Amino acid sequence: MASRAIVLDGARVGPADIAGLARRPGTAVRLDPGGLERAAAAHLSVKAIVTRRPVYGRNTGVGANRTEDVAAADSDTHGLRLLRSHAGGVGPLAPADQVRAMLAVRANQILAGGAGLQPVFAQAMAGALGSGHLPEVHEVGAIGTGDLTALAETGLTLIGERPWTDGRGEPPAPVTLESGDALAFISSGALTIGQAALAWADIAALLRATHVVTALSLLAVDGGSEPYDEEVHAARPHPGSVEVAAELRRLLGGPRQATARVQDPFGYRCFPQVHGPAVEAAALTERVLTVEINAAAENPLVRAAGGTLHHHGGFHQAALGLALDHLRVALLHTAHLSTARLATLVEPALTGLRPFLASGATASSGVMILEYSANSALADLRGLAYPAALGHAVLSRGVEEHAGFASQSARQTLRAAASYRLVLACELVSAVRALRQRGVTPDPGTPVGSAFAVASGRLDPRTEDRPLSGDVETAATLLDTLATT
Repeated sequence: MASRAIVLDGARVGPADIAGLARRPGTAVRLDPGGLERAAAAHLSVKAIVTRRPVYGRNTGVGANRTEDVAAADSDTHGLRLLRSHAGGVGPLAPADQVRAMLAVRANQILAGGAGLQPVFAQAMAGALGSGHLPEVHEVGAIGTGDLTALAETGLTLIGERPWTDGRGEPPAPVTLESGDALAFISSGALTIGQAALAWADIAALLRATHVVTALSLLAVDGGSEPYDEEVHAARPHPGSVEVAAELRRLLGGPRQATARVQDPFGYRCFPQVHGPAVEAAALTERVLTVEINAAAENPLVRAAGGTLHHHGGFHQAALGLALDHLRVALLHTAHLSTARLATLVEPALTGLRPFLASGATASSGVMILEYSANSALADLRGLAYPAALGHAVLSRGVEEHAGFASQSARQTLRAAASYRLVLACELVSAVRALRQRGVTPDPGTPVGSAFAVASGRLDPRTEDRPLSGDVETAATLLDTLATT
């Protein structure tokens, strides 16, 4: 079935739109006529403004060269030299989904109408997204004050100086570079924003799946729902905790009393208090991303309506970098609870089963190794949780004396999502096995019962000692399905 078309309008595009477009190659992309009109008006406006006053990057140099005027004789080549000199990305090439996300973000930002850039740049990027032709851009080169290297490489591709990757049919026709287009095009954090949108989409789905996996583990250890009672969270109403507790009540289909314990371990009892902040951090990241995706953040900012132009620092991505750093730390804490719940699932005192959910011969290992694998992935996540914003840089002869390192934070967050997925998958494999061995089938009329039916239908039912890598891989892919329970 064909994917729905994504409309880029420079105003109402969200991170879910960007992630969906990036991960569904060939998705049709339409540009809103109103956005194209805004872009065209800003382009005409800046052409008039530049004849009256110095405009950074158009008739001046950039960075510490901002005080140097571009000679009239060099104005035609100034933009091309800027693109060539800034196309200095290093390291591996960015994966295709990240490049598609970057193109979508940059096209949408142009339609916000602040760049003063020819609308044809947005049209060419939309065409590339539809045909599958992509620029080759390097991952490394940005520090959270604009993806200058990646966008310079993209700009050179758009004007025909660098090749497109293979796609369907002909690649976009080369864009004719006008004086002033170069800086207007590269003054954006589009790659970082696109990477962050992909990371947010992964983590938002995994956080939803965590509710389901936790509910399955709770049933596997015969835990109670008292920690999720509405009165508990009305007495300390942090929004995330309230939301998480309500979701557990929904999944379980009503209250249930623990049969053997006064209260359950922290992995269950404190789940709303620990997972709730991660849910809140994801919501904050979504809000920041929505602003960034639709922002006219280019320096300088052109406003066609009043014929005004402002030099500013709106390209700086401190807000995004800090939101991503916050999200990873919150994710680490909820991952700690997943490994804590996994430890309860292999404990006979809590399940009534053999150690490590083993079966068959005595001293069998069961799922013993999954604790090691989960904690290995957790260790990777712990390293990735280190805040990128703790870095500092002074560049361009001292005139650019701060950086937020949002680019590094975005890449860390993508990797953190992958590590968290493995931690949670190990818990899911163990929870389903424990329920099977206890002979407990959750009520199919409840959401958690429906989730169990899906998971048990996909996960291998064999319990003899055998390699479990395939089980975890299956569980990792199941998490996206469980997120919609």
